[in-house]
Amino acid sequence: MPTRLMEYFNKQPRIGVLSTANRDGKVDAAVFGSPQMVDEKTIVVALGKNRTFEYLQENPHAVFLIVEQGETETLEGWKGLRVYLRMKEYATSGEMLDAYKRETARVVGEEAAAMVHAVVRFEVGEVRPLVDMGQGWEGSI
Repeated sequence: MPTRLMEYFNKQPRIGVLSTANRDGKVDAAVFGSPQMVDEKTIVVALGKNRTFEYLQENPHAVFLIVEQGETETLEGWKGLRVYLRMKEYATSGEMLDAYKRETARVVGEEAAAMVHAVVRFEVGEVRPLVDMGQGWEGSI
C-alpha cells in the first residue's frame, strides 16, 4: 500500500469503527482512535479484554472504517475508507505487549496502559472507498 494510505490512516485526530464477527456470524462494532499503520501492510491496535478481542480469536477477519464529512452534506460529500484486515498475531504477555504498554503509559498515562489486555497485529488485505462510486480509495480521501 502506498505511503499516502499510511499518512491518511495515521492522521490525528481521527476515530474509526473496528468491526468483527465471531464464528457464528454475530457482529460487533467498536469505536477506536488508537490503531496505527506501522508499515504499508501492517496495522497495530491495543485491545482490552473485550468482545472485539474475543471475536478476533474466533474469526481473524475485520474491517476498520474511517469516516469524515467533506465539503457538502450529500452522500458524495462524505469521505473515508474501508480497510479490510486479517489478524496475523496477538500478544497478551511478553515483550510485544510490555513495549506497547510502556509507550501507552508514556503518551496517555498509567491508567490507560493498565486497560490494555492485548496487542493485535493485522495485515491489510484490501482498501476500498467509504462510498464507492468507481473512484478508487485514493479518490475518496
